[in-house]
Amino acid sequence: MCSIMGYCGEGAVLEEFRKGFERTHSRGPDDRRIIDTGKGLLGFQRLSIMGLTPEGMQPFSLDGSYVVCNGEIYGFEKIREKLSEKYAFRSDSDCEVLLPLYREYGTDMFRMLDAEFACILYDGDSQEYIAARDPIGIRPLYYGFDSGGTIVFASEAKNLVGLCDRIRPFPPGHYYKGGAFFCYRDVARVDAVCRDDLDTVCRKIRRKLTAGIEKRLVADAKVGFLLSGGLDSSLVCAVAARKSPEPIRTFAIGMNEDAIDLKYARQVAEHIGSRHTEVIIDREQVLSSLETVIELLGTFDITTIRASIGMYLVCKAVHEQTDIRVLLTGEISDELFGYKYTDFAPSAAAFQEEAQKRLRELHMYDVLRADRCISVNSLEARVPFGDLDFVSYVMSVDPELKQNTYGKGKYLLRRAFREGGYLPEEILWREKAAFSDAVGHSMVDHLKEYAEGLYTETEFQERRRRYEHAMPFTKESLLYREIFEKYYPGQGEMIVDFWMPNREWEGCDVADPSARVLANYGASGE
Repeated sequence: MCSIMGYCGEGAVLEEFRKGFERTHSRGPDDRRIIDTGKGLLGFQRLSIMGLTPEGMQPFSLDGSYVVCNGEIYGFEKIREKLSEKYAFRSDSDCEVLLPLYREYGTDMFRMLDAEFACILYDGDSQEYIAARDPIGIRPLYYGFDSGGTIVFASEAKNLVGLCDRIRPFPPGHYYKGGAFFCYRDVARVDAVCRDDLDTVCRKIRRKLTAGIEKRLVADAKVGFLLSGGLDSSLVCAVAARKSPEPIRTFAIGMNEDAIDLKYARQVAEHIGSRHTEVIIDREQVLSSLETVIELLGTFDITTIRASIGMYLVCKAVHEQTDIRVLLTGEISDELFGYKYTDFAPSAAAFQEEAQKRLRELHMYDVLRADRCISVNSLEARVPFGDLDFVSYVMSVDPELKQNTYGKGKYLLRRAFREGGYLPEEILWREKAAFSDAVGHSMVDHLKEYAEGLYTETEFQERRRRYEHAMPFTKESLLYREIFEKYYPGQGEMIVDFWMPNREWEGCDVADPSARVLANYGASGE
């Protein structure tokens, strides 16, 4: 995980640029460089993952053009081998291929990449800037305009606070050129529905997810795994354990009172033979980290904040107690295979439409959570369920097969791995517990209780009306919004709305985003 920033015009004030850039030092603590392109500034802060030598330091240059990239370019070796016929490479960094690719293919190169990336490129020939972001938005990028109308790009919104009046997330799957955004890939769009039968679908899910996990094990730095004990992270760990020559390292977190998933994570760890670490937290740690978490996230969303507290604290322990630099996680499975609330989808078409909506908004919610909680602890997140080939295939599968008509959520994913002994049956077929609940129901209860004690009902009604966009609807959501505004004043529209079940569906008109309040929330916590 690295940090990038670009002031895309003349007249930059270096000290102001540097001040904003330093706010994400934790994303790239190994080295920092800011260059003047002659038409603006490009900055890069490095977390060394691929190509650990000094030659891998960015910005990369080629005949007066420059690029900074926070990303992983999968399969870059083959790209570099082909380009080596015309270009000389100085490092083993995957991102060094970008300028030669651009020289050969222009902006068409973005749709060619199998990557999680955000980049800013200065074209020395045309003297213009180009920026782009991966189709899911796994790597962060924001933009805004300064008082003179110059566009500024940065890895996080906090880099732009004070520099730009209106900060917005860079749209995933787009590139920026010549003052406009262009969509090069909408990964949620399905051009043709896949009519594979059930057995074929499950066989391809297993093969494609396995390939997505395997390619994310490649790093010049040490790799670890977050293991909640739920289906998604357990599958990632189980596959990785089979592909790794040595026992993998897994990490789980739970409340000292009622951690639901610690015992399941322990069971998975024993089954796959991992070196397992448990992190135990209490009420004081939860409440004392709340403001830090909201500041690092740059969101007021209830679900994201709740789930981030446990993730932030377990990543903090990984950073402080190990030399691991890369963490694989289980995000993005829910958007593809369904949440608890999507069991209430009135039709297969409605299920598919909801999946598309969630996938397009992921960069503001679960993906944002994983990136910030991991990067603030100077680690890199890799998300196998976000593999582009895997996502494209699952999104194309006939929604009649994906909708829960089986009496078991995520049935296709479970069935895909039912043979081969990847996981204990008890884990493979266990009902889902939301991550914030799995850490312990008490964690959310403590947060809600704390918020309830801060405001009278009159104060709550008065203060929540200060916010026209995404108006807080509980005391907990008001608390989060007020902390958010302290660090990101007037930037609430960066987040489109609260993550909530689809209230238009019967059974989903609830006042809390937790799956715990749904009628179909089963015995996942038993």
